[in-house]
Amino acid sequence: MEQYRIKAGDRTYPMGLHIVPEGIHVCTAAEGEHCRLLLFKDEEMEPSQIITFPPEFRRGNVFSMTVLLNDLTGLSYCFDIDGTRFSDPYGNGFLGREAWGDLERAQDIFLSPVKGTDFDWEGDSLSYIPYEDSIIYRVHCRGFTKHSSSGVKWKGTFQGILEKIPYLKDLGITTVELLPVNEFQEVILPELVQGNPFGVDKPTGKINYWGYGPGFYFSPKAAYASLETDPGRELKNLVKVLHKEGLELMTELYFTGKEPASFVLDVVRFWAEEFHLDGIHLTGYFPLELLRNDPYLSKIKLLAHSWEEKIGEKDKHLADCNDDFLVDMRRVLKGDEDQMKHLAFRMRNNPSDRAVINYMASTNGFTMMDMVSYDTKHNEGNGEKNLDGNPYNHSWNCGIEGPTRKKAILERRKKQLRNAFLLLFLSQGTPSIMAGDEFGHSQSGNNNAYCQDNEVTWLNWNLVKKNQDLLDFVKALIAFRKSHPVFHMSKEPRLMDYLACGLPDMSYHGVRTWCPEFENFRRQLGVFYCGAYGIKADGTMDENFYVIFNMHWEPHKFDLPSLKEGKSWHIVFHTDEIERNGMYGSGEEFKVEGRNFLVPPRTIVVYMGK
Repeated sequence: MEQYRIKAGDRTYPMGLHIVPEGIHVCTAAEGEHCRLLLFKDEEMEPSQIITFPPEFRRGNVFSMTVLLNDLTGLSYCFDIDGTRFSDPYGNGFLGREAWGDLERAQDIFLSPVKGTDFDWEGDSLSYIPYEDSIIYRVHCRGFTKHSSSGVKWKGTFQGILEKIPYLKDLGITTVELLPVNEFQEVILPELVQGNPFGVDKPTGKINYWGYGPGFYFSPKAAYASLETDPGRELKNLVKVLHKEGLELMTELYFTGKEPASFVLDVVRFWAEEFHLDGIHLTGYFPLELLRNDPYLSKIKLLAHSWEEKIGEKDKHLADCNDDFLVDMRRVLKGDEDQMKHLAFRMRNNPSDRAVINYMASTNGFTMMDMVSYDTKHNEGNGEKNLDGNPYNHSWNCGIEGPTRKKAILERRKKQLRNAFLLLFLSQGTPSIMAGDEFGHSQSGNNNAYCQDNEVTWLNWNLVKKNQDLLDFVKALIAFRKSHPVFHMSKEPRLMDYLACGLPDMSYHGVRTWCPEFENFRRQLGVFYCGAYGIKADGTMDENFYVIFNMHWEPHKFDLPSLKEGKSWHIVFHTDEIERNGMYGSGEEFKVEGRNFLVPPRTIVVYMGK
């Protein structure tokens, strides 16, 4: 190997390894006295060069230097502090991580290749779809296309998602959100306890499927790349193609809380800049204030559990993303007592200082199909005696626990799913669905499938044909929401007639109009949306809509609000209409005769005034 020379470390930033005109600049943080750079040639087992960081280039616990080298071909590296090797936390790739779940190499120190990150973005720019116009589709990169039924060539990869773009566009979503795709340790490593005779010193084979845990935050996961490209280039190409198709891409970043605040800021900035992401979903523990006020991140979507105190209208790029909507609306769906006040709030909740992300199912918990098929969790397959997972699922199995062939039960479950999707897409916040919920994906009652890398979590695309009616309903509902701005206003409805048009933007009603009923035993509510407050893309006003939610197990007769002369109410969605799959097609809206309407049990009806 060629001889090297060391140039004075004239800067201690950026961290990691970067190619410079004269060679490489390296910078790392470590607690110890003597730090060394270990260079390997062509994946040899032992380093071909060991270069010690000069002590005069050290700043605190940060070691830096520039190494003058002409030939970087085939080089990889790691670091050593006082005789202990460690991988570069800022490495932009890792060798030997290509195979998913490799037990033999799970505890290795991985080398990073010495390479640049050049990529032709072809003038790519962010889509900037406002939250109120966004529909988020949450995807596990591996599970989305790993199943044999997926019909893609590169199963379980970024390329596999790219092959599904026609499906995503046909569904109508605007934004793909990926669960963690940074390099993480998918093999769960043992936690050795001193003095424990039953402890194990090697992996048991259990998999961290979701990706929540410590990881390498500056490298896309190698096992999520196809065999033909490196993960960074493949992910960038996915972003570029999605943008060309008018779709956004976000990803989730999980932090354990042990990372320094400056490191977290570096990570989030890196993913935003390096991969042209439209948004980042922050989970775990991270410095809220630092990220919220960072000017580099002020134009991309930042999702977090809660941004806490009121943050000002200028921070509309921020969004709260938590289970509050899920809990309230699932209780509404199953007909729990004292829920109409929660229904009223969730339908309008869209604060001026941030967005809210609404969902009926998330990674941790029941899928939407399991939400209507199981009363209790069934996590025995996780090997923890069904003690893991949240016992509070707010679910109802519709009469039988788990799979059944009884037609009445199956129809009831489909109806409840139609109700659930209407609760989601008619609410003002930004809707988010888990991939597969639109065609009835089930995890067989497992509400904590963190270690299930198999057909429990992989999407079975044969369900598209089996549950085509559900998929058609969701597609029609997404198109309906997009077409009618009264259901996704830029600001929260004020429940006032601030346009002096004779009607408030949104109003609540009971079985009698203009008489809302919020007693604890009520399970029915009417919501009026005034079209004058929703302006379509062509500048015209939206139509008036009246939505009746009868979540009671008994029918209720509702009065319908009066419309202007010559206008009448027409049914658009009616979840009890099994033969029509709960909806009336374009031009088939059922005209309502009379001033009132009998709504069957557990049914949502959407009326349009025309």
